[in-house]
Amino acid sequence: MRLVITTGEPAGIGPEVALQAAVDGGAPCDLLGDTGLIAATARMLHMQWPLPAHVRVVHEALAEPAQPGVLDVRNARYVLRLLDRAVAGWRSGEYSALVTAPVHKAIINDAGIAFSGHTEYLAAATGAKSVVMMLVGGGLRVALVTTHLPLSAVPAAITRARLDTALDILHHDLVTRFGIAVPRIAVVGLNPHAGEGGHLGREEIDTIGPAIVAARERGIQATGPWPADTIFVARNAAGADAILAMYHDQGLATLKYASFGAGVNVTLGLPLLRTSADHGTALDRAGKAQADAGSMKEALALAVELASRAGAPAAAPDQTQAA
Repeated sequence: MRLVITTGEPAGIGPEVALQAAVDGGAPCDLLGDTGLIAATARMLHMQWPLPAHVRVVHEALAEPAQPGVLDVRNARYVLRLLDRAVAGWRSGEYSALVTAPVHKAIINDAGIAFSGHTEYLAAATGAKSVVMMLVGGGLRVALVTTHLPLSAVPAAITRARLDTALDILHHDLVTRFGIAVPRIAVVGLNPHAGEGGHLGREEIDTIGPAIVAARERGIQATGPWPADTIFVARNAAGADAILAMYHDQGLATLKYASFGAGVNVTLGLPLLRTSADHGTALDRAGKAQADAGSMKEALALAVELASRAGAPAAAPDQTQAA
């Protein structure tokens, strides 16, 4: 088993946390990035160079030298080349899992490249029909029906097909990758108080509730829709192996409060096993040896655990529903 770690946005803390995770994690891995940048990062962190034998550096040249904290559109394609190289290595059987350091979405878009995030990019790169973002940390697993959308666009995106697909993928990967034989999934409503019987919105009645009923008919142990302000209460959350939230901040605000710095992002539904740190590029801390690598180390540890688990799937489930 060999893993691959991408170093992410070169002006951010990605090279620092990726390097620390690779060295301290002990797992055989390839670190993808500009060799000069990684060597300079190692010197800044007072780490040995060359790196320990379990870490190989795979060189991908920067377009321009990276200055900590200063974004440069000329290096945007470099960031995506790291991901492309990792996917190519997975396809060839070189890598068992991918761990990604943070990227900066805005600078990639400023370079004229439409990019909404790792999740969507890797789905397209691997041919996955649909994927689900899930974060793990603080004793919680929180998956999302929608990811990087403006809040105004969320209600229209909560469709029956999208819900069916999210529930199927979440159930499948909890069973096959996390080893939970009969996973319990708590589904959150979209509106305050889960719609208050239709007085605060009908999405729970018209779409979310029927999707839960249909999921149970398919053998998925789903409950809800639960109000978002009570499902995360400890005694309620303890009754679920995963919580399925409707949109990004609804689910992740609580999880990151409970686990920031130690949470892990997992992309479900990919044929490629991918984990990531739960934070961004932290440009203000880059190049100062101040970055906390805890989340990146947890991401690597979880990738090793999932890749090592017997019976880990080689492919995503058949997804017949359109998202």
